[in-house]
Amino acid sequence: MNPLLHLTDAQIGAWVASFMLPLFRVGSMLMAMPVFGTTMVPKRIRLYLALAITVVISPTLPPMPVVDALSLQGLLLAGEQIVIGSLLGFSLQMLFQAFLIAGQILAIQMGMGFASMNDPVNGVQTAVVGQFFTMLVTLLFLAMNGHLVVFEVLVESFTTLPVGGGLLVNQFWEVIMHMSWVLAAAVILVLPAITALLVVNVAFGVMTRAAPQLNIFSIGFPLTLVMGMLILWLSMADILNQYQPMATEALQWLRELARAR
Repeated sequence: MNPLLHLTDAQIGAWVASFMLPLFRVGSMLMAMPVFGTTMVPKRIRLYLALAITVVISPTLPPMPVVDALSLQGLLLAGEQIVIGSLLGFSLQMLFQAFLIAGQILAIQMGMGFASMNDPVNGVQTAVVGQFFTMLVTLLFLAMNGHLVVFEVLVESFTTLPVGGGLLVNQFWEVIMHMSWVLAAAVILVLPAITALLVVNVAFGVMTRAAPQLNIFSIGFPLTLVMGMLILWLSMADILNQYQPMATEALQWLRELARAR
């Protein structure tokens, strides 16, 4: 028998600890995070990407606990890595959901809530304006190398949140408490547009009060739609200044969640 092909239980356990456990955390984060975790990216591609990232970062990771691959401890450690990776990916989803909710709010206010299309990211029907905001934030996120920052935090998380260190209740609580930030950020994002459309609706109300014979429904809807499109076009000039602080806060919160530097 060739001794090179003889593997002991200790060798298999060391291999599982040094490669498979990081793979679970990397793979679960790629499945949960935006851009890479969407339905537009096939699951096989995400698996290949997780394997490639794990192969690259494995030599730089701290020592992993040696466990039996089929033992209860090994299954618990694998579940721990899946939960940590999913939390990190889900926390990043909040940035994208803030823009999606902002687009939904703006679409309803300007009368385009009925104009919906299939969202390939979430796999549901969303308003066209919300889909536009989603594509915009995706391009900005990739153009500013936000995905590289996420991978950096992921690698540092193996030091700050070591394998076998246990899951902290504070992490779950921080994710739940930070969900309110999504709605607040969405409202702040479209608050100028909502205010302008509110002024337009008040003007229509005054016109209806002054001239009751005027059919406000026949002219109010198209004018509101046109004014909404104009306001959306004007607000795009400042979208970068609105995106930068929101993305900075989201990435900083991701670092705090992973306790990275």
